[in-house]
Amino acid sequence: MKIERRDFLRTGALAALCAPAASAFASGKPEKAGSVKFCAFSDIHYYPGRFPHDNRAWLERILARAERSRCDFVIQLGDFTHNPLKQIDYVNFYNDFRIPTHHTVGNHDFDQCPHEAVYDAYRIENGYHFFDHGGFRFISVDTNNSYCNGIWRHYGDKSKPAPNFNAGGHVLNRVPPEELEWLKAAIESSPHPCVVTSHASFEREEDGSPDREAVRKIFNDANARTPGKVRLVINGHYHCDHLRLLDGIVYLDLNSASNFWYGTVHKGYPAEETRRYVYMQNMLIWKDPLSAVITLSQDGGIRIEGMKGAFYRDVTPAVAKCPAAIHGRQVTPNVQSFDMKFDYAAMSV
Repeated sequence: MKIERRDFLRTGALAALCAPAASAFASGKPEKAGSVKFCAFSDIHYYPGRFPHDNRAWLERILARAERSRCDFVIQLGDFTHNPLKQIDYVNFYNDFRIPTHHTVGNHDFDQCPHEAVYDAYRIENGYHFFDHGGFRFISVDTNNSYCNGIWRHYGDKSKPAPNFNAGGHVLNRVPPEELEWLKAAIESSPHPCVVTSHASFEREEDGSPDREAVRKIFNDANARTPGKVRLVINGHYHCDHLRLLDGIVYLDLNSASNFWYGTVHKGYPAEETRRYVYMQNMLIWKDPLSAVITLSQDGGIRIEGMKGAFYRDVTPAVAKCPAAIHGRQVTPNVQSFDMKFDYAAMSV
């Protein structure tokens, strides 16, 4: 568990109010009543002919882990596919799986489809939505908006004239004002503690959502009124593993299920593979699909069962001449684990 002391100190009394929880998954003990367990993954990037793992096997291994762990449901945090309409059989395999599945949308989900078509394929009413399960509210925030010269535009919106995304002044990963109001209401109206998922980060300072401070204020104001109202915030998008405690909230920057996108071409993989997958030479690939199994309990427990993986064909950052860390976050094929119990009632003192 990589948590800096300064992040504990920013939570005020938090360091004195939480302690390592008894590890049920290590001891084999059953989960306590009043808990929910789910599997989360992100950035699987199903894109045949472009990205590796262009069949269902990679996804099936994640879902099999969810079943083995007896998860209540599965949620993906964006960049699931690059064309949900063309890849609808893959999408429906996930939608119709034996345990419930949920979507949080990412920027690449809209690469080749209008956003309304993506919503239909993923069976969601809107990019932002929530559901209640096991005494918790799970809120998906849509960060896939741009703003430039007074114009708001959702990714995949072909109807509104707007500058090209690469034009000067175009700001991405935005949360429009009406969605911020919706988020505040979704938290305030919840009878349950909340978990928030998004694609872009509300925690990363260098390259997170430009609206991160406004969003964190909503979280912190809610917790000031009702300690423990917002307990866990999870994002994808950056293909890195990082966990941080900030203002009494656990923020999980969830690693990609499949790869780290480097962008610069490298020669680490065999030519026959890079000919088959044209973007393969722009990334570092994991040997196994990454996911997290997360258990939350009403009494303040947060447990994240991560994974320790390996680089495919041993192509590490050093081999690919890729930086070992981006914005201070290590490029690894891992998801770290975390197991703590928080005394939220004491935080109100």
